[in-house]
Amino acid sequence: MPAFAALVRAGFRRHATYRRATFASAFTNSIFGFLKTYVLLAVAANGAAAGYDAAALAMFAWAGQGLIGVVQVFQWTELADRIRTGEIVTDLLRPVDPLLSFLAVDIGRALHALAVRLTVPMAVGALFFPLRWPEHATTWLAVAISVVLATVTSFATRYLINLLAFWWLDARGPGSLWLVGGTLFTGLAVPIPFFPEWAQAVLWCTPFPWMLQAPLDVLLERGSAGALVGGGAVAAGLTLTAAALAQRVAVRRLVVQGG
Repeated sequence: MPAFAALVRAGFRRHATYRRATFASAFTNSIFGFLKTYVLLAVAANGAAAGYDAAALAMFAWAGQGLIGVVQVFQWTELADRIRTGEIVTDLLRPVDPLLSFLAVDIGRALHALAVRLTVPMAVGALFFPLRWPEHATTWLAVAISVVLATVTSFATRYLINLLAFWWLDARGPGSLWLVGGTLFTGLAVPIPFFPEWAQAVLWCTPFPWMLQAPLDVLLERGSAGALVGGGAVAAGLTLTAAALAQRVAVRRLVVQGG
């Protein structure tokens, strides 16, 4: 645990170093927040859409933009790059399992993103639009837990994609597919309830909605918070287990580039 906590702090400090990049990302997320909000409000111009009224859609748009940097639904290639260059051997020789060390660093990254990349878009959205805030104080605790579980699920799924570099050497193709899924099937582009019912049933059996749609549903108090948090815990546990098993298979017989 001391090593894990130290790695979390290191991940926070690492990302806190890039101040201009952080604020540029928050600015970009805010600009897209306006675009996304107006598109969603146009969908609900004649009334509620899929159970979302105007205030709920505005909150969905701005909270979603803020959570992008926290949950990290976009492509990540650090592990795949280290596998390709052979640097992964150094990670395997360290006393902390690579899965746990990368997870700790990612949690540190998410904590830093909470401070800027979430708060700035939310403040901008609240300034220009009426947002639907939770009506119950206990919802905030459920939101916090759900965001942590969503971050873990996202990390474990990205880690799995990167592990493919052990066999393929270049994981950019699967990473590109992940980017499509992270945009369309997490709730980032449009809420999952906008999809047909059969598509919703299929998507909720994948990790994608648990990365963004579930925390946003908890925030908007749609459905049971307990069920959403429980489902998020199952998704996080299954994806982490799959990542651990895939890593065990990958390193059973490892041939490093160059000999």
